[in-house]
Amino acid sequence: MERSMQRWQELLLQQGGLPGYILKAKEFSRRKLVGARFYGPVSDSAQDMYGHGTHTASTAAGRVVKNASFYGLGRGTARGGVPSARIAIYTVCSPLCLDTDILAAFDDAIADGVDIISISISLGDPVDIKYDAISIAAFHAVQKGILTVQSAGNNGPIRGGISSVAPWVFSVGASTLDRAFFDRVELGNGRVVEGGAIDTFKRKRVKWPLVYGKDVSRNCTEVNSKKCAEGCLTKTLVRNKIVVCDELADSTEAILAGAAGIIKKTRSIYPPFVVPFPESRLTHRAFASILSYINSSKQAGTIPKAYISSTKTRYDHSAPRVPGFSARGPNLIIPNILKPDVTAPGTTILAAFSPAVTPSLLVDKRAVNFSILSGTSMACPHVSGAAAYVKSLRPDWSPAAVKSALMTTAWSLKKQKIKDAEFAYGAGHIDPVRATSPGLIYDTSINDYINLLCSLGYNTTTVRQITRDNKSNCPKTGNVGSKHHDLNYPTMAVKVERNASFSVKFTRRVTNVGRAKAVYRAKIVRGSGISITVRPRILRFKALNERKSFVVSVEGNIGGKKKIGASLEWRDGIHRVRSPIVVYDDTAF
Repeated sequence: MERSMQRWQELLLQQGGLPGYILKAKEFSRRKLVGARFYGPVSDSAQDMYGHGTHTASTAAGRVVKNASFYGLGRGTARGGVPSARIAIYTVCSPLCLDTDILAAFDDAIADGVDIISISISLGDPVDIKYDAISIAAFHAVQKGILTVQSAGNNGPIRGGISSVAPWVFSVGASTLDRAFFDRVELGNGRVVEGGAIDTFKRKRVKWPLVYGKDVSRNCTEVNSKKCAEGCLTKTLVRNKIVVCDELADSTEAILAGAAGIIKKTRSIYPPFVVPFPESRLTHRAFASILSYINSSKQAGTIPKAYISSTKTRYDHSAPRVPGFSARGPNLIIPNILKPDVTAPGTTILAAFSPAVTPSLLVDKRAVNFSILSGTSMACPHVSGAAAYVKSLRPDWSPAAVKSALMTTAWSLKKQKIKDAEFAYGAGHIDPVRATSPGLIYDTSINDYINLLCSLGYNTTTVRQITRDNKSNCPKTGNVGSKHHDLNYPTMAVKVERNASFSVKFTRRVTNVGRAKAVYRAKIVRGSGISITVRPRILRFKALNERKSFVVSVEGNIGGKKKIGASLEWRDGIHRVRSPIVVYDDTAF
């Protein structure tokens, strides 16, 4: 558990928990789960048959459970972001996540009176807002004062793959914990290589014979044999041996063949996943050393052997970092809105799990109450819990205000030198404690969002299909493709032409929620190759909820750099209100 997240949860316990802000029940109930609905043509129950929903719900608002672990791994006290909040469940994937079911679930949640909607679902590639069921449904929610928090998606590290693109949705990327899981493969020649898998099976320290997939197959091509593809492994040649496979093949084949374990090749061993029997996943370089050992043993007339250790943990000093799977910007649908918005813990998260499904989803007879999962799905409920925490202390704040507080107080991850920088982590890594007192907030109204849709070229008919009202209107002429960088958003981004000089102005307004009388001064962290000015540079407030506007001017030429990141900070001696500024061109994705 990272220190800032741990401090947040310690404060929750000191305060005796918080009122239920995931759902307002009409009558107070001590039960955690106050309702469950299910959707879809093949659904006949809201029971979690995948474990995913149980895991994410408990991360957002699970009760305090002492001595929780996954077979001893990660042992400690488990608790959700807001332990005393109540939860309503809406099961929409069974297993297909249909747009009609998502829209119906949102309608029900809105009617039920929820405060926060946490949706750990990403529908693949980015699509136009008017075709995006989650964006449309989330707009209906924000009209009722409900914030929607959504996972960014797991199709990283390719840039431009993020599918959660709407500015009224809180889009969450994943980051790493400071607790790393790993295993080791010890070879017969004494060499040890480090791998990744969450393997908790107890076994004797015995080195088993190593066999390569292509050498233990009688029925497949060499390519498929190396991959240990379905139907390729010969039981008599694999039984009681560790089989080595070229790719991340399904372990089922090796298990059914009676193997003692499996070693697989992968691009990255992080994050590790729960496996159904002794297994290790190795990087290409480490995997090559295994094959080299097998070949040299054959030449020497000896039997290659190996032992796969069970999973261990250690402190990871590099955390928080953004793992490769977390979806990246830039935002292909609304180029001047930076996405994702923030990151939160999303790798190797220990949380509750449905005992109705096995933890590895393969040939696995185990049933557990806690398991370890990774993905932006796991990051999303961390932010949902944090948003509920902020909302409980600031019940009058709008969804945009809660979102702004978590974005402008997030940790800057620039010093970690994360690949893709702001396209990977947005405003940074959330700090829920600081977010309760952000000093200034960037609030956004429904009309602001409607004006944004009009600026994207939508006509009145299309906008009304999204807003589901008969009041929204777009100008008949002009405003098309202009000014959507002026949405009152906590971050600033602009797409410019390659190798061309540019000049852009961002108009923003902030609301004072800190001290009644306060003076904020602007500090600019410049990116090389661009000039940034702020007018005015000093904001003087005389009362709470007073609003002030300012203009940020950015100009220059980014040349061959593809992307330049900078930031604006407003400081009053107590608060630091930070907004990333990103300039990029077509070569950035």
